[in-house]
Amino acid sequence: MAGKITQHRASPMSDATGASVDSSPNDSPSSNLPPAKNSAFAPLKEKVFRRIWTASVLSNFGQLILGVGVAWEMTRLTDSSTMVALVQTAMMLPLMLVALPAGAIADMFDRRKVAMSGLCIAIVFSSTLSVLAYLGLTTPWVLLAFCSLIGTGVAFYYPAWNSSIGEQVTQAALPAAIALNSISYNVARSFGPAVGGLIVLALGAQAAFAVNAIAYLPLLLALFVWQRVQVPSRLPPERISRAIVSGMRYALHSSPIRTVLIRVCIFTFGSATANALAPLIAKDLLHGDAGTFGILLGATGVGAVLGALLISRIHETFTLEQAVSFLAVTGGLSFFALALSHNLIVSCLAMMLAGAMSMVTISLMNITVQISVPRWVIARALSLYSSLLTAGVAVGAWFWGSVADHWSIEISLLASGAFLLLLPLLAFVLPMPNYDLTSAEQADFHSEPEVNLPVTMRSGPIVIEIEYQVEEVNAREYYDAMQAVRKLRMRNGGFDWTITRDIADPELWIERFHLPTWGDYLRMRDRLTQADMAAMGEADKHLKHGAKKHVRRGLERPLGSVRWKTTTPDNRQDNSVFMGP
Repeated sequence: MAGKITQHRASPMSDATGASVDSSPNDSPSSNLPPAKNSAFAPLKEKVFRRIWTASVLSNFGQLILGVGVAWEMTRLTDSSTMVALVQTAMMLPLMLVALPAGAIADMFDRRKVAMSGLCIAIVFSSTLSVLAYLGLTTPWVLLAFCSLIGTGVAFYYPAWNSSIGEQVTQAALPAAIALNSISYNVARSFGPAVGGLIVLALGAQAAFAVNAIAYLPLLLALFVWQRVQVPSRLPPERISRAIVSGMRYALHSSPIRTVLIRVCIFTFGSATANALAPLIAKDLLHGDAGTFGILLGATGVGAVLGALLISRIHETFTLEQAVSFLAVTGGLSFFALALSHNLIVSCLAMMLAGAMSMVTISLMNITVQISVPRWVIARALSLYSSLLTAGVAVGAWFWGSVADHWSIEISLLASGAFLLLLPLLAFVLPMPNYDLTSAEQADFHSEPEVNLPVTMRSGPIVIEIEYQVEEVNAREYYDAMQAVRKLRMRNGGFDWTITRDIADPELWIERFHLPTWGDYLRMRDRLTQADMAAMGEADKHLKHGAKKHVRRGLERPLGSVRWKTTTPDNRQDNSVFMGP
């Protein structure tokens, strides 16, 4: 996109809880994503990234060969358009249901080991499906069940791998690395379906299932030999349930991320038609076989690769909103052409256009999430992104398949194309956000909270009260600025946020919020980013000249609380006093 990122020298300022941090004086993030400063293939110079990327191409080949085998086997076992379309749903549904817990686990533990565990799950179930197929025990529902089980393994692998890209390349190369990962899938999609079609024709669907299991092994080995340095956290990991809630709260209270999640779900719902109905397009509209089906998917992959190579140019030429709107219109027109075509060449060109449109749109949104989300929640944010993306695909595949069942394939394609043509109207109600590379950088603390009461990580609830002195003439501007502070408190773990003004002293304002435990408060401090500090700095501009903020950190002890009793044992293994990070 147009424009360059301006780098600022950090200057010390105090956070709203009294801690001194390094913060950028820039009041708000840049309105544009950064232009690519590296070539599209620069990340491949990094040994670890190159090894994992190469292995991922092979695993993607296997995944796509599996998809061809299952889809074509389904057309052999049933004539139902809905059942054929449900193959896409079965493969994508686990990414929607399992991705968030998987993302929480990836944020809490070693991402390399989490990714390896997910691959092992996929290998086991892929191998089992191939054995069942050789024994002739497959049915439509068995196929769908194993697609979901294999997808569960992939769902555990994906957020751990995706969130570790930033550890394999420099930050400046991150957009190019994300584009390359899209290319790795689409290079495989360019040839994998055609190869899968040939394997199915020559050896049967069971051979395609076995090839998928084997294709995961190089990626498992590449992750095994990666000497990843696990940076220990200053704080113990959250419980899995709390980590999931923290991730969801961040997305709920971060309007840019919430917008991207909604937009990607709506987009993939409308664009799921071509891939979901590709077997029926090959069989009924083009009167072809498994080879024709593979060629169509291969054309989609070729278009996606060509689109990935244009991502840098798109960054420099269009705003994010302009890009996704233009791509939606392009996709709608390609669906119209696909519905009206009975010629293989024309259909392949339409699939190429649809593939390029889909890949570039999804990659642009993925880059936006990766750049704008802080590292503490990156895997969970990407998990939510993949969950909503696959939810759109899964529901869209079922919905447009049902439309094809009740009316026709042509009507389903035309209706989904019209849906895509209307997507640019979302710019009026859900405009796409744009962020710079520095907004999600963690702020560095130089002071610790004053603690004279013995507290553990489990002590709580914690009440934070911050007193501000504000000139009466600045009251309205201060109140408006504090609404941005409210959002950052809520997305970083706070509850029950309020801002009050003293009736007797109108210049006195009190911010108040709760956290479940002392550990949650310390995590909130660790989670503050440069963008958060800029928002608090904006509010501090309206404070009375020379006035200092006064912070109170309290341990709430409601009457009747079981933890109030000194005889109640604390079952923690470590009951030592925790004085701060």
